[in-house]
Amino acid sequence: MKSIDIPSNSEMHKKSFLFGTATSSFQIEGDIEGREPCIWDTFCEKDGAIADKSDGVNACEHVARWKDDVALLQDLSVDAYRFSISWPRIVSSTGDIREEGLSFYIQLLDALNELGIKPFVTLYHWDLPQYLEDQGGWVNRDTVFAFEHYVDLVTKAFGDRVYSYATFNEPFCSAFLGYEIGVHAPGKVGRKLGRAAAHHILLAHGKGMKVLRKNAPNALSGIVLNFTPCYPYSDATEDLAATKNADDYINQWYMQPVMEGAYPDVIDQLDENDKPPIMTGDMDEICQPLDFLGINFYTRLHYSAAKQQGDLYFEHEHNQPQTDIGWEIYPQALYDLLTSLHNRYQLPPIYITENGAAMADEMINGEVNDTDRIDYFSGHMTAVSKAIDYGVKVSGYFAWSLMDNFEWAEGYLKRFGIVHVDFTTQKRTLKASAKAFKNLLVSRY
Repeated sequence: MKSIDIPSNSEMHKKSFLFGTATSSFQIEGDIEGREPCIWDTFCEKDGAIADKSDGVNACEHVARWKDDVALLQDLSVDAYRFSISWPRIVSSTGDIREEGLSFYIQLLDALNELGIKPFVTLYHWDLPQYLEDQGGWVNRDTVFAFEHYVDLVTKAFGDRVYSYATFNEPFCSAFLGYEIGVHAPGKVGRKLGRAAAHHILLAHGKGMKVLRKNAPNALSGIVLNFTPCYPYSDATEDLAATKNADDYINQWYMQPVMEGAYPDVIDQLDENDKPPIMTGDMDEICQPLDFLGINFYTRLHYSAAKQQGDLYFEHEHNQPQTDIGWEIYPQALYDLLTSLHNRYQLPPIYITENGAAMADEMINGEVNDTDRIDYFSGHMTAVSKAIDYGVKVSGYFAWSLMDNFEWAEGYLKRFGIVHVDFTTQKRTLKASAKAFKNLLVSRY
């Protein structure tokens, strides 16, 4: 059987390095009767929004099958499991706790802790309650305080059950994809909307961190940011400048405020009307000390000078080779990312909170022999190992994803899981990548 290959002397082979898998609430839970509607329920009803016209009504039926899924985690011998809380499953439109939803997560947390699997909880993974979106969503500053209230309720109820909290998963995706270019929920369009949403999400992160410090002082608390390293299309001066703009706008826009309390220089190139609605004290509030930084990485992109007035850069198509979702496979970019962040910022410990690949999996005679995904993991784990050797403090790695699920605007067409899900029967089957992942974990010293 093909194995995940990383250097034999790698720090990642030590038991102190945490390995896990990750999921998110809307992508796997189903059971929409057990929660308030969220922005993705509404977005799925929009004509043309989801590639296969599907929705999250059933997803992986995780709420009904969570005990089986925990048994999968135990079988895989993971150290940790990263999952997200559905805000609309926990808090009603009146601001009160939904006890049934709370009970579901407490049972899950208790089961994980009993098995020695560390719970890494993400408080927001894109599924904003629709009742808040109806009032403006993340463009409305009041949503910041609604998030603060939600975090207070959740952390008081969970007590010491959680090993690690992340306030947000990928603010870039929520703000840029959801409120600026409209390809994700809630499907709004406009730079002014996107920049306002990004600012309010970052502000909510800062306020959420203060609540975590107060209510969950024993948990590791931080944020999860996604990075797409930006490479110049050529060495031309204008292409290098555009690439710097792209990195500032896509990556550093979220990193620099969290780490240094300031937006990157590209903010000066925006029209005054499009700039974020910064109020006195906001940047200090955003810049809270972190116990860890979660980094999600999948691919890289190339940039050259903008071709239209008002644009900051021109983004090129992905190079080959590509995953089934069309993203270039280039593990070196993960090493480049980690070392560049290490050189630029005073970083807390890092967890690779998502890394994985959509592949064109085929079930043949009851097996999925996804050697291409195993190669992807090998290349990227080796890049992480090299970054550790360079001096970057990486404390863990989470494979995305535990199981095939609802892949946002792609619906059920793209499979990222190391566990195959038959969406008709809900049968779970370990792919070759899951077996290789398990073999790596049990072989550590």
